[in-house]
Amino acid sequence: MKRLRMVVEWSKGSPLRYAFKGGRLVPVGEDAPAPVNYGLIPGLLNPADGEEVDACYLGPPLPPGTEVEGFLVGMVALSDGDHKLVLSPGLKPLDQEALAPLLAWFAPERNPTLLGPEEAWTWLRGLSEG
Repeated sequence: MKRLRMVVEWSKGSPLRYAFKGGRLVPVGEDAPAPVNYGLIPGLLNPADGEEVDACYLGPPLPPGTEVEGFLVGMVALSDGDHKLVLSPGLKPLDQEALAPLLAWFAPERNPTLLGPEEAWTWLRGLSEG
């Protein structure tokens, strides 16, 4: 199974947000603590917002700027199309209950829905074909 590489912009449990711009981290501000390591897939654009595809990495907190590889285990689908890939260090199936804080982190009007790896790969393939 193929792994994807992401850059962490926001560490799990931290309120400090960064953005990866021009190959370096830039402070963005503070927000509610992130329930997961949050960042982006470098070089892969999401047409919904014209920015790089967002990704979440499950597991212990990782410092901002960390490059990490993980298995694509799912995706948080949002009604505005700005979907978030979910990466994991292992191939365990997604635990809906454990990921409830991640879904609750997004505004309810965005209708966050957890999808499995097949749907995530289908969405990714569509990006590379488009």
